[in-house]
Amino acid sequence: MPSFEALAGQLAEVGRHCYERGWALGTSGNFSAVVRANPVTLAITTSGVDKGLLEPHHIVEIDAGGRVVRGAGTPSAEAVLHLAIVRSRGAGAVLHTHSTWSTILSDEGADGTLMIEGYEMLKGLDGVRTHEHRERLPVIPNTQDWAAAVPEVESVLQKHSAAHGFLIRRHGLYTWGRDLAEAKRHVEILEFLFEAMGRKRGIAWPL
Repeated sequence: MPSFEALAGQLAEVGRHCYERGWALGTSGNFSAVVRANPVTLAITTSGVDKGLLEPHHIVEIDAGGRVVRGAGTPSAEAVLHLAIVRSRGAGAVLHTHSTWSTILSDEGADGTLMIEGYEMLKGLDGVRTHEHRERLPVIPNTQDWAAAVPEVESVLQKHSAAHGFLIRRHGLYTWGRDLAEAKRHVEILEFLFEAMGRKRGIAWPL
């Protein structure tokens, strides 16, 4: 497993990449990777940092309770979601973006999910072998109290066990992977699909 220092450098690089693609503008978004599996610790971005300026010293290590055990700074209040995803999915990395298209499409789907199907790019998701795959992303309500929302998020993850991510309404995307490279690929695939769907549906751009 990569060292904390190595992961901090990789997370900073991923954050700048997401900024450059328009998926995490300003201080939006947060990114993490597992440093140690048992007991779990995460390398995670600190709150309030412009992702276009993200550097390794903006990454801290937190324990399973969200407490900082290495580095300086305050992790995002959404660190509890990263920990919940790692527990529920066995993920090695978790990425959260705030793109325009994910934010718009999070308002779609009367049944509380966004269905994506028929696109060749779906095969970029782990385990998907055909464009006929149906990717159902759950959409959960936004809140300013994520600690209180963790049980609901864990329930959604259990109910939608095949999903490669979830959306927060009018907020953004969470996705993950076995490692940072896979999580980054999932962001790229899902963000492509969101834009393709939005353009196909004739959603005005720019709004």
